[in-house]
Amino acid sequence: MPNPSICVAGGGSWGTALAHLLASNGYDTCLWLRDAAVAEIVNTRHENPRYLPGFALHPSLRASTAPSVLGRDIVVLAVPCQQLRGWLAANAENFCNNAILVNAAKGIETTNLVTCAEIAQQSLAHLQPRYAVLSGPSFAADVLRGLPTAVVLASADEALGHSLRQIFSSASFRCYSSTDVMGVEMGGAVKNVMAIAAGVCDGLGLGHNSRAALITRGLAEMSRLGVARGAQPHTFMGLSGLGDLTLTCTGDLSRNRQVGLRLGRGEKLDQITASLGMVAEGVKTTAAIYDLAKCLHVDAPLTEAVHSILYGNCDPQAVLHNLMSRCLRDE
Repeated sequence: MPNPSICVAGGGSWGTALAHLLASNGYDTCLWLRDAAVAEIVNTRHENPRYLPGFALHPSLRASTAPSVLGRDIVVLAVPCQQLRGWLAANAENFCNNAILVNAAKGIETTNLVTCAEIAQQSLAHLQPRYAVLSGPSFAADVLRGLPTAVVLASADEALGHSLRQIFSSASFRCYSSTDVMGVEMGGAVKNVMAIAAGVCDGLGLGHNSRAALITRGLAEMSRLGVARGAQPHTFMGLSGLGDLTLTCTGDLSRNRQVGLRLGRGEKLDQITASLGMVAEGVKTTAAIYDLAKCLHVDAPLTEAVHSILYGNCDPQAVLHNLMSRCLRDE
């Protein structure tokens, strides 16, 4: 794949960071945005002031609101999961046949309980796109700082995965490949639910023991859910599973962890989400994972606990008591 042209669709923090990375790697990269004013700032001041203020973007990176840029060789999808189906439908005519799509969003669609891969395949079936997903422990700000980061890029087409990992990798951004698309996407979705749970624990002041227990049992729950959807068990011990789970449950840059922290300290969900200014995918993903676990008949006590706090208005302390009082069992 010699010198492809690339469009990153979505100018949030992660989309902006990936566009900067790809431009820094020497590729002709355009950041597609809805807001013409933000596009102008990216092009003139080389900054995204809303999501990443103070971070300098590569000077070769261009931003545009023109739908035509979605017809490039590679389109990186940095559109929130719950908006992806509608956005793809609205822009389907702008993609080329056999387009290479690299999804960078994380979540499960609440209405249909499907992954981003399934959304893309259903929405653009007539174009027969080639699909990959990029996931792993990667805060946007650290990527822009050039701090060492490792992620995984999954595609059912192994050769495509190998080509894409070369394109995304740099001296500070190491990209592994996988063929387990379902596992990588399930890991990226479920870890956001667990991050809210970990934040609640810390907001309640429950200490390091509880957080370690939550991460460990969260990994087991993530694996059960993923395997029930056809994922490979070993994927959840990798970067998109244990790696992303650890970062999101412990790093204060995690929006989902921040939601949990504030819930644990007594704030209400509507106040928290209104003040964030960015999407915390775990809130809606919790509803989707809760419903999916019921459909799959998979035991998901941590997801049920977070769901009861977010959507049942349950007291976090009471939810904790219920978790700790469950019947004893083998690990």
